[in-house]
Amino acid sequence: MNYTKITFILKEKPPYFVGSQIRGALGYALKKVVCINPSFKCDGCFAISECLYYKFYEERNVFHKYRLDFELGKEFYDVSLYLFEEAASKFAYVISAIDKMLTNTGLGVDRKTFSDYELYLNDKSIRKNGLIKLNDINPVESFKPKEYKKDIRLKFITPLRIKKNNRFVRDDEIELKDILYSIQKRYKDITDNELNINK
Repeated sequence: MNYTKITFILKEKPPYFVGSQIRGALGYALKKVVCINPSFKCDGCFAISECLYYKFYEERNVFHKYRLDFELGKEFYDVSLYLFEEAASKFAYVISAIDKMLTNTGLGVDRKTFSDYELYLNDKSIRKNGLIKLNDINPVESFKPKEYKKDIRLKFITPLRIKKNNRFVRDDEIELKDILYSIQKRYKDITDNELNINK
C-alpha cells in the first residue's frame, strides 16, 4: 500500500475532540487552496472529478483515501494525516492547506493563527524559519509487512467505530474477527485489492 504521512506539531492545548476541529478547519483551507471554480461551489462544478477537496469532503458513500491520526487528551497538537494510494501523490496540496489553516485561516471559533509550528513529511522535518522545503525527501512510501507475528497487541488511541449487522459495535460486543473484517474492507476500498484474512 502506498501512503504519505504529513504531521504538524503545535505547542498549543487543543480541544479534547481535536479531530472534529482539524477536519473542519483543514477542509476550509483545502478548498481555498484547490478550488478553481469562480462560484466556489461543488454543485455542477466542471472540475469535480479531479478536485481533492470534493474527494475528501463532499463525495458521498465512499471510503475516503485519507485518515487523521491523533491522540485524545494531549497537551499540544500532534496531528498526522495519512494519504493513501492515488491521494498520496497530492501531498503538496495538503501541505499547503495545513500551512494555510495554521497561518492564515486559523483554528477554533476565534480563528487563532500561528506562525510557529513544526511540519513533517514521512517523519522528516520540512519546515524551518517559516519556509517549507521538500528537498531529498521521498514523498510517497510503500508499506509491506517485513515479518508476521503469531501474537499481536492492539492499542486504540482514537475512538473505534465498527459496524456489524448495520449498527455500531459496543465495547463488550467487539470480537477480533470484527476488527479483521473491518481492516479487510478498508484495505479493499483504499487499494481496490483483496486482502485475504482467512489464511
